[in-house]
Amino acid sequence: MPWKEHGVMEERLRFVEEWDSGDWNMAELCRYYGVTRATGYKWVGRYEAGGVEGLRDLSRASHEHPNTVPEEMEEKVIGMREKHPSWGAPKIRARMILDGGYQSVPAESTIGAILKRSGLTVPRKRRRSSRPGGQPLAYSGGANTTWCADYKGWFRTGDGRIVYPLTISDAYSRYLLRCQGLPVADYLHSKPVFEAAFREYGLPEKLRTDNGAPFGSNGESGLTGLSVWLIKLGIAPEHIQPGKPQQNGRHERMHRTLKQETAQPPASNRRAQQSRFDQFREEYNQQRPHEALGQQPPISHYRTSERSYPGRPRAVEYPADWNTRRVSSGGQMRWSGENVFVAHALEGEAVGLEQIDDRNWRVWFSFYEIGVLDSHKLRIRRPEPKPPEEGEDALRR
Repeated sequence: MPWKEHGVMEERLRFVEEWDSGDWNMAELCRYYGVTRATGYKWVGRYEAGGVEGLRDLSRASHEHPNTVPEEMEEKVIGMREKHPSWGAPKIRARMILDGGYQSVPAESTIGAILKRSGLTVPRKRRRSSRPGGQPLAYSGGANTTWCADYKGWFRTGDGRIVYPLTISDAYSRYLLRCQGLPVADYLHSKPVFEAAFREYGLPEKLRTDNGAPFGSNGESGLTGLSVWLIKLGIAPEHIQPGKPQQNGRHERMHRTLKQETAQPPASNRRAQQSRFDQFREEYNQQRPHEALGQQPPISHYRTSERSYPGRPRAVEYPADWNTRRVSSGGQMRWSGENVFVAHALEGEAVGLEQIDDRNWRVWFSFYEIGVLDSHKLRIRRPEPKPPEEGEDALRR
């Protein structure tokens, strides 16, 4: 749509000044002046590049390629970027293709040029790539092979409350199973969130986390109340190496996007913050294309698990030729008339001991190896790290 005929330069300058005031967003300002957002961004960009002189009309001689993108298409690109501020050209193009209804969708380079010309891109700082750890974790070859979980720090809401977002995702499909803001990052508050996810989606084979509470401990066994419960459900706890967040790289990348889109400005209260998390999860799963998924959203690659949640875990059993011991309230078991510390998290549970030789016994809780008991020193030491199955999943985004 054209500018008003009288005082074109004055209109353009006034438009730029009102944009700089911060009192208007681009959509409101363009509606008031009767121009498209593409036109509005064009004149703001020209003013920033050349001052008042940049607002003058250029020569009408053709400078455009015959395949120039129509202004209507530029509007659609700009509108999608405004709706999804963190999306770049690849995701915008992929979403437009998935949505359909376009005769032709511009190339990524063309969309990138539109965003740049409209002042909607910010040069990204070059990030140093992380080297894979010496012990990469097991490859996730399908949905529900490995779930990833973590707390994304904490968010402070406008009323001064602290919210700790607990996130759970499927490593294979990137599907975000839960994004729940909790008042405290502990076992008591975490367990119901996992339980709800298990009831809705079934059980994974493994759960990958860091070593911090409530997922792991610095004790010799590394077990916590949460990991003991997972083992009883038949889920193997899988911990990344300390200081190696890249081993949970897909989940960490999702956290970066979560913070970008839900942290600022602060939500008014915990309920409002959870509403942002819910909206983010819906968009992330249903709409946001992922390059590693062939520019498809996670929903197109996720399927619920065939292992349903049993509600009450089955009792742990051991082979008949093993010794069994009940862990006391102090986290200890009796061996040769002496107390041997096992783990506080196993209080009241039975452990199995598999004899290795005359001196050493391998200590198990269900299928999980706690460590090796030296019957002379009466101490359990952690097992040596096992070689990984495959390493592709550690860093692949």
